[in-house]
Amino acid sequence: MCGIAGLLNFRHPPDLERVRSMIARLRHRGPDAQGFHAEGPVALGHARLSIIDLDGGAQPMSSADGAVWVSFNGEIFNHVELRASLERHGHRFATRSDTEVIVQAYLAYGDSCVHHLNGQFAFALWDANRQRLLLARDRVGIRPLFFTRTGSQLAFASEVKALFALPGVPRRLNAQGLGEIFTTWAPLPANTIFEGVSNLGPGECMAVDAGGSRTWRYWDWSFPCESGVEPYASADHAAEALRELLIDSVRLQLRADVPVGAYLSGGLDSAIVATLVRRFTGAPLRTFSLTFDDAEFDESAEQRILVDHLGCEHTTLRCTRADIAAALPQAVWHAESPILRSAPVPMMLLAAHVRASGYKVVLTGEGADEVFGGYDLFKEARVRRFMARKPQSAWRGALLERLYPYLRHSPAASRTLAQRFFADGAEHLDEPGFGHLPRWNTTQRTWQFLAPDVRAQLGDWSALHAIAAQVPPDFQRWQPLAQDQYIEAHTLMSGYLLCSQGDRMAMAHSVEGRFPFLDHRLIAFGNRLPPRYKLMGLTEKWLLKRAVRGLIPEVIRTRTKQPYRAPDSQSFFENGEPVDYVADLMSSRAISDAGYFDPKAVDKLFAKCRAGRAIGFADNMAFIGVLSTMLLHSQFMDTSIPQTRDEKMPALS
Repeated sequence: MCGIAGLLNFRHPPDLERVRSMIARLRHRGPDAQGFHAEGPVALGHARLSIIDLDGGAQPMSSADGAVWVSFNGEIFNHVELRASLERHGHRFATRSDTEVIVQAYLAYGDSCVHHLNGQFAFALWDANRQRLLLARDRVGIRPLFFTRTGSQLAFASEVKALFALPGVPRRLNAQGLGEIFTTWAPLPANTIFEGVSNLGPGECMAVDAGGSRTWRYWDWSFPCESGVEPYASADHAAEALRELLIDSVRLQLRADVPVGAYLSGGLDSAIVATLVRRFTGAPLRTFSLTFDDAEFDESAEQRILVDHLGCEHTTLRCTRADIAAALPQAVWHAESPILRSAPVPMMLLAAHVRASGYKVVLTGEGADEVFGGYDLFKEARVRRFMARKPQSAWRGALLERLYPYLRHSPAASRTLAQRFFADGAEHLDEPGFGHLPRWNTTQRTWQFLAPDVRAQLGDWSALHAIAAQVPPDFQRWQPLAQDQYIEAHTLMSGYLLCSQGDRMAMAHSVEGRFPFLDHRLIAFGNRLPPRYKLMGLTEKWLLKRAVRGLIPEVIRTRTKQPYRAPDSQSFFENGEPVDYVADLMSSRAISDAGYFDPKAVDKLFAKCRAGRAIGFADNMAFIGVLSTMLLHSQFMDTSIPQTRDEKMPALS
């Protein structure tokens, strides 16, 4: 895992010192080495985290004749097999690195090389013969890549802070991006929170030459249009095939020349990954977990069951509310985005513990819920569709009571209120996004705290309409669960879970997260399955649970999904007194000066949270959202605060 940056300018050769300044901002992504290459209109930079071919993998790396250069962030897990295939066709290698496999694959297949890569990556490849730059990003968006244009120059980097090292790049918050985050938790594809900065989307390539640029999607989630597709002879046959594919994905993602650890949350998905490492590979198993003082968030009992079952070396990090409050500024600095929950912060603290334990790589269970139908949202959408089509059914109340059993303040606790809540949006039953409307409507209640000017800029923007404009042509022919999965993968997963809570929090401490469930072969497998194999009634991840029967403890295998969460607004007050920086940033004067929020509305929210009366999702999301936006403003957009030249977070005023 690494950080990449570069400049392209066909009118004026770029200044390599500018690229050095950009890479200095990315030192946390690659503390082991730096490298640079400049020729003609291009300048490439690289900050290296050494994981594969520690001695021979320096970047930027070139072909033998120097005609192709690449700066690469990520891992190509099938590099061994791909190297062997290329060698059979006459390609010769000078290193053992997966980076060189990209170079040789490009020489063999051109832009289609991305179809041959099984991995998580973002890379910039310069073809000197064609005078052409190719930018590419992995299929699901695990590794980030941002770009901006200033005059005739294109600048790109793994993180936006590297772009801000350049003169002429504006530091302005994008009102559209803010409205999207305060609805779908992340900017929609291509957009960012920063004005003038774009995001290369998951599964996309962009080619740039003197004649202009072209962007295309080389891969996307796809589902069968026929309702009766039965790709496997039986459920047992499908479960066996899934188990074998999972084992192979874990085996590939263990490839490294450094030790590989694993996160163990206490839930099904991380338990599966850790168990497959223990049972089906020869790799040593070292696991890491988070625990909380609050019983509502803590899963330490389940973690102990798994550790005893696996017999592995294990470390637990206890995260307190005070820890969350102290570390939020650093988390926002690395996330480069407002966040609506505090959950990324403990993940960043756990990454620091992993690194201190001597590990650079960890496997996680992220992605299983999106691929195999694990989220409450999918169950909720099924209930809502049933209610919309059979409004008089006597089953309505019983179905609602099966939702959110782990929440202290469940939206299904009151049957009358729940029926009203889950019936909301029934008129949009056949529209893309119907399944996500309750979440979006709840989150969009935070718009009441936006300043009138920001609200005016957003106008009548609607997540429902914006998403409908971005879905594939066959979307309406897919099964409802498939539609919900597609939107979940392209909003919350790629924009928030893999970015703000994934890559950024791990790389804050130079740790690479790997996601076996997001192997594109597993995604294709899951997408071909009949919906009932994923959601059997209201039992989530039915086939996945069947595939690991007998491998993990039954209490874990049959446990109802409990999403990872952490204490929110309550973390920032002690005995009614706010943390110092919170009081400063949430003051009426600071809110007014920044201009994003309504000071009077924020004052009321602050008082409510201070009194401990913010118990619902909406209030907690609003508090964390406002606070993190103000932190972002102070760190990136307040020009009165000097910006550092390296990766260190600027001090708050």
